[in-house]
Parts: sequence; structure tokens; C-alpha cells
Amino acid sequence: MLKGMRRLLVLCLLALSLALAQKSGGGVGGRPYTPSPPPMSPGPAPTLPLPGPAYPGPVVVYPGPGGSLGILPVLVFFGLVLVAFWMVRGLRQAGEGPGASAARLRLALLVRPEAQRALRRLAEEAETTTAKGLADLVDEAALLLLREEPAWRFADYQVVQGGEEEVLARFDAWMLEERSKHRETFRHFEGRKRVEEGYQAQPEPGGRYLVASLLLAERRPLAPKGPLTRAGVREALLDLAGSSPFSLLAAYLSWTPEREGEALTEEELLLLYPDLSKL
Repeated sequence: MLKGMRRLLVLCLLALSLALAQKSGGGVGGRPYTPSPPPMSPGPAPTLPLPGPAYPGPVVVYPGPGGSLGILPVLVFFGLVLVAFWMVRGLRQAGEGPGASAARLRLALLVRPEAQRALRRLAEEAETTTAKGLADLVDEAALLLLREEPAWRFADYQVVQGGEEEVLARFDAWMLEERSKHRETFRHFEGRKRVEEGYQAQPEPGGRYLVASLLLAERRPLAPKGPLTRAGVREALLDLAGSSPFSLLAAYLSWTPEREGEALTEEELLLLYPDLSKL
């Protein structure tokens, strides 16, 4: 028991030291901006025709008990009301059904300064306020990571399905978790950029890894994967790249370390990302 407590204390101290010495990190993405419609300006007041000479109005004949209409108009009216009710209910249920997905792919690869520069350049140039810009960001991020396949070492892929509000809540939670893993030295979110210029890189002996996380919320079902292999990672990246401006709800790309000269050690990697599987 004493040995177990000592081990737990060592792990806690290691976790605390890592938290105090977080590496740099970057992030880019957001939700598409949908502008509200402009206010309606009141048009000119309608002009009514001046009263002309009096003339007899139309004569309305209400059928009596022997008329041919009877209760038919009332039945038609209530029938239309019921049809409209069931249509609205069906559309609402379709919008609330599990047709949306949130996905997160984490990929740990051997760090290269060229890859860090490419990620930063992609984040700098991305359009993060429109659905098309965010879909292009996902495509370019997937392409960049596919080109780094020889450097892949660990990966993790998670998918959650549900209604739009549910998957957006999961997306926000995942994004917050990713941001907590590093010290944010660069962020480009929904059109706003923030850079920590005074940050000094913290190179460490044994540092060799970079982790990139691609998050997506979509109005389409994404299939979860089994035990990840290299082929499974490629398939997951291609699935995410299939996003379109019409189906995308939110997108975010996160990576650490962001500054050249830094890299995660294997101890840091496994402590910060315990769900990673070796490829």
C-alpha cells in the first residue's frame, strides 16, 4: 500500500510539473458566421381609393338545412390543420434526430520544423468566419497530415452521434480540452487572431513528438473506427475531408508544440494523451 501511495505521489508531481511547463500550442477554427437579416424599413403607407358612388354589394347566400355544403368546409379546414401539424412535427423530429456527428482525430507524429511552419501558415491564412472557409481549412489540414504519414506514431479517433445541439456541445468540450493541453501561443478563432510574441521556446532532451488534433461537427453521420491502423487513420482523414459548407457546423485544428525548437517527450505525450494507440 505504501508503495502504491508513493507511486501515486510521483505521478501527481510529474503531472504538476508538466502542467507548469506546458509547451506552446496553436489553434484555428470556429463556427460559421450567419449574419442576421437587415431590419425591415417601413414602406409607404397604402393609399385607399376614394369612395365612389354607392352600388349594391355582393349577395352572400348561406345554405340552409337543405343546402349542399353542410359540414364539409369545417372538415376540410380541420383536415388541413392536422396535415400541417404532422408536417411540422416530422420536420422537428428530423432536425432532432441522430443525423449529426462530432469527431476528433488526434495524431502524434515525429516533429519537423517544416510541419510546424506549415501548420502555422495554414492557421494564419484560414478564413474562419464562413462555412466554405472552415471546410477548406479541414481539407487543407487533412492533406497536410496525410503528407506527414511517414512520421505517424500514435493516434486516437472518437465519434459521437446525436442531434445538432448535442454534437456542438461535445465539440465545444473537446475544443476546451485540447486548449488545456498547451500554452496557447497562437490562436485564430472566428476571425480574431491572438499571438503571444514574448514566449520563449523550451527545448528538452528526448523531445521528438508533435500532436495535431482535428475536430469537426457535421450534419451527417460519421462512422466510428475500430482499433486504429495506418489505413484507419487515412480513412478517418478522408471522412473528415468530405465535409462541405452545407453540412459543416464547426471545425477546429489544434497542435502542440507550436514554436520551432520544441517537441514533446514520450513521457509528456503519454501523460497528456493517455488514449493514444500506437500505430
